[in-house]
Amino acid sequence: MTTFADLGLSQKVLSAVTDAGYSVPTPIQAGAIPHALQRRDICGIAQTGTGKTASFVLPMLTLLEKGRARARMPRTLILEPTRELAAQVAENFEKYGKNHKLNVALLIGGVSFEEQDRKLERGADVLIATPGRLLDHCERGKLLMTGVEILVIDEADRMLDMGFIPDIERIAKMIPFTRQTLFFSATMPPEIQKLADRFLQNPERIEVAKPSSTAKTVTQRLVASHHKDYEKRAALRDLIRAQDDLKNAIIFCNRKKDVSDLFRSLERHGFSVGALHGDMDQRSRMTMLANFKDGNIQLLVASDVAARGLDIPDVSHVFNFDVPIHAEDYVHRIGRTGRAGRSGRAFTIVTRSDTKYVDAIEKLIGEKIEWLNGDLSALPPAVESRDEGRGRKGRDRDKERGRGKRGDSGQKADAKSRDNQMDADEVFVEARVENVKSERKADNRRPQTGNRNTRPNPANDDHRERRSRHHRDHDDGPTPVGFGDDIPAFMLIAANAKA
Repeated sequence: MTTFADLGLSQKVLSAVTDAGYSVPTPIQAGAIPHALQRRDICGIAQTGTGKTASFVLPMLTLLEKGRARARMPRTLILEPTRELAAQVAENFEKYGKNHKLNVALLIGGVSFEEQDRKLERGADVLIATPGRLLDHCERGKLLMTGVEILVIDEADRMLDMGFIPDIERIAKMIPFTRQTLFFSATMPPEIQKLADRFLQNPERIEVAKPSSTAKTVTQRLVASHHKDYEKRAALRDLIRAQDDLKNAIIFCNRKKDVSDLFRSLERHGFSVGALHGDMDQRSRMTMLANFKDGNIQLLVASDVAARGLDIPDVSHVFNFDVPIHAEDYVHRIGRTGRAGRSGRAFTIVTRSDTKYVDAIEKLIGEKIEWLNGDLSALPPAVESRDEGRGRKGRDRDKERGRGKRGDSGQKADAKSRDNQMDADEVFVEARVENVKSERKADNRRPQTGNRNTRPNPANDDHRERRSRHHRDHDDGPTPVGFGDDIPAFMLIAANAKA
């Protein structure tokens, strides 16, 4: 059996790895580390949760023991698609590099340029950055890339999804072609393969798992639901409450708006929940992640971009509130649980309009996913929209549902009744918001008309008529009232007659 001592790492690195409690490398680590130490280019294909980060951090620490960085000229560069991933890599360097005296600089958004400039002036042995912030520093003349010896491109497929490839190509041109390049991706579609061919020179390809496969330690189930959002939310709540072994869970939504809506709904229903999406500022995101890791919140509602590659080692459950549109995202989502040989559970809520996405997922992973409590054909008839029954009849029905024997069954009925009423409130608010939006759109599209015969200045009628006609024909919104077109309100106040 291969151990870390067999891979050629330095004693300082081995000591830190042992202190961290590891003795046997994962397959990606065993395959990548020896070649990285030989200064070979690497193309690594591995799912999240396989120890991919350590497969480039450990050899980099060994190679950087000789030499020293100069001001504003980093020796190595690691590119990450998101702030959270960049911060996690920095944590790995802190953990495994505790016996080294290396300067690690983190360039991400949400942190002042001045603070980052000070770190660069001291010299960075390791520079970890998101592409956008790195280019900002380069354009400000605060960073020179001519001294980079090792370039790491991590999560390349996510870089492609987020539109960072042009930025990465610009950055690569700033770095000497004699560099060593370590290229990692969870999947290897044709676009990523072309990118790897362009960046790598005679690379060692290391593939530790079949692309788009799911961990065998994760139990996957589909849950049938009607398509209305309030019905899906009710199905999710029932599903969460039915999990006796739920320690913590990540709940995925397809859109940032749905992340916010679902977070507020779960919070109103008394769940311990947080949210993570791309519009949050850096401090809020890091605080939310820390609270989830520390167990201060049990549920984390997130979008795909925000949660991709997050290093949260012990997630017991994953819930897909929305079926992912891209089948590859399903693999990444459920990869949040069942890591490092642990068991996990993944549930996906499916409506009738989602069947084509489920088919694509099953085709990609090469297996059928079982249904929990029956498929879509077993669904009861759809319930009428509850905002239509908010009058007296709806309240009477709620009272009747709450009647019956007290005790546990009575408490469950009361809880269900409260859930139903809260759902009805949510649906009513959603309907009102949509009505207001529709009314505003209709108002904005309605032509602005007026009685020209009542205008006080007939001499200007011809000019104003032409102006009004032009404005009406070329403006979709209401005509603003300009200065002089209306009588100020204070002039309409009747003056008190003096006696």
